Amino acid sequence: MENSASEIAERLARDADAVCHHYLSKGCRQGRYWIVGDVRNTPGRSLYVRLTGPISGPGAAGNWTDAASGDHGDLLDLIAQGLGLGSIGDAMEEARRFLNLPKADPPVRESRDPAPVGSPKAARRLWAMGQPISGTLAERYLVGRGISGVRNTGALRFHPRCYYWREYRKEDDAPETWPALLAKVTDPDGHLTGLHRTWLDPESAGKAPIDPNRKAMGHLLGHGVRFGTPDDLLAVGEGLETMLSLRMALPGLPAIAALSASHLAALVLPQGTHRLYIAVDRDPAGMAAADAIATRAEDERIEAIRLWPAGNDFNDDLRRTGLAEMRAQLRPQLAAADVARLRVDEAP
Repeated sequence: MENSASEIAERLARDADAVCHHYLSKGCRQGRYWIVGDVRNTPGRSLYVRLTGPISGPGAAGNWTDAASGDHGDLLDLIAQGLGLGSIGDAMEEARRFLNLPKADPPVRESRDPAPVGSPKAARRLWAMGQPISGTLAERYLVGRGISGVRNTGALRFHPRCYYWREYRKEDDAPETWPALLAKVTDPDGHLTGLHRTWLDPESAGKAPIDPNRKAMGHLLGHGVRFGTPDDLLAVGEGLETMLSLRMALPGLPAIAALSASHLAALVLPQGTHRLYIAVDRDPAGMAAADAIATRAEDERIEAIRLWPAGNDFNDDLRRTGLAEMRAQLRPQLAAADVARLRVDEAP
């Protein structure tokens, strides 16, 4: 009989000491904890694995935390991240091998076959390996950009060691790994079609010192990163940080980040949209994209209203002038009926 992920994690927790000896052999036991550098079995003292405690819940055996990165999880997470496995199914299979459990029924080919590089399939696998951003480097990065209150946003996840292939590399070069903010790209029905990655510097909590430090994978054309529940009102724009900043000022306004000017111009507008707010980037490509999607919206009998930042974009405004000034800047640009609906006059 096939075991669930939670059942396997509990089996691992019952034998946490043996799991640590096997997968974290460069660490050592100290009292109730196993201490090592990180999930990759690097020598050090940053990662703590609890060896005793209940089987599940707070304080459970097998729970671990990396004090340096803020990463945490159970022993199944540890195996997945430590071995760089591409799906939860692969991690469960490795855990079954360690525990000498019967093999699961043969999985569908989706989880066994190699995923083509950059494909939606690869994007789904990478997304499945992400974790909530609460308390992670990804949350610190966003706070550094003036963006807070998004720790439970379902469109964002964090990956502590996301592969990065340099554009110019030798054939036998191994990929680097950097922490990354993951943003889920979906179609109007909510299906994941792609993923956007922003690689981060663990020391500064800014963008990683690599070029480019952002890449997308999967199918992006017509789709975007969605925030909020679909409604008759919708805001669209280019950048992830731009649209998160706009959502801070107008939290009741659903939004889509198209991730580039060309993709903004081609964004598929959800059915039921009656009024479209377009967050304009003040550069030639951004203004041209805003014009293109406004024309398409009007052709579909959707009212289009451009929102102009005081600076280059709304994240610039948020960081330079603050939330209250940004809301004051937005208020006269909104349709009169939406000022009360979006609670613009309430204190931020």
